Amino acid sequence: MGTTLVTGATGTTGSRTAARLAAAGHRVRAASRRAAAVPGAEPVAFDWHAPDTHAAALDGVDRVYLVPPPGDPDPAAVMLPFLDRARRAGVRRAVLLSSSAVPAGGPATGAVHRALPGLIEEWAVLRPSWFMQNFTGAHAHADSVRREGVLRTATGNGRVGFVDAEDVASVAARALTDEHAPDTDLVLTGPEALSYDEVAALLTEVTGRTVAHHRLSYERLRDLLAAQLPPEFAAMLAGMDRDIAAGAEDRVTDTVRAVTGRPPRSLRTHLAAAGG
Repeated sequence: MGTTLVTGATGTTGSRTAARLAAAGHRVRAASRRAAAVPGAEPVAFDWHAPDTHAAALDGVDRVYLVPPPGDPDPAAVMLPFLDRARRAGVRRAVLLSSSAVPAGGPATGAVHRALPGLIEEWAVLRPSWFMQNFTGAHAHADSVRREGVLRTATGNGRVGFVDAEDVASVAARALTDEHAPDTDLVLTGPEALSYDEVAALLTEVTGRTVAHHRLSYERLRDLLAAQLPPEFAAMLAGMDRDIAAGAEDRVTDTVRAVTGRPPRSLRTHLAAAGG
């Protein structure tokens, strides 16, 4: 096996995937804008929007973990030319990080998902549900919980099969290194679907600090997000909450167990491990 390029190697799933691959003895090139160090991996400077960084990142690589540029409403514009270049450079397997909310041909990464099988010989698309790390890491939800003891969503009573990023990384590592690629998309969830009311109650129980879920309208959430994000992206994110309210994410899958051989972590377990 050759070298695996992990894009977004300092991010939520990229850092974990690079670390898992390196710990298992695989050659890993960890790509990020600042060429940040990942234990056991070779750092390389990489920027989706700077094509002059792509050749060095791809040199000698035969597998790629693709984390789309964050906040880009049209990632296909930079990712599809990169994938064409990657194929010509010798990449034969690619694993794309997408979302359970985005099908092939849908918005954002949906266009990359649709094109991927025609560009790369062996492939997989990971479509995780919302990350449990949203409540414990560097995310707006986690920030508002810490500062105010509040979760703000437009999800109503809708439920989500929140998934631990560690489980996503475990599946990514297998998809990149197993003898046979999945050659399909994989919807990844945790073991249970929870409403944000239930998440707030669980946060309260585990942390010992009261956390409330404030239910907002789609319009109110969109406007709050638009104060910090481009309007189109804010509308897309608020629209995802509206879809959750309509039941779009009320599901669990057995994919994590099927791929890794072990069950996915529960949110309670994740929160306890994160120290509340």
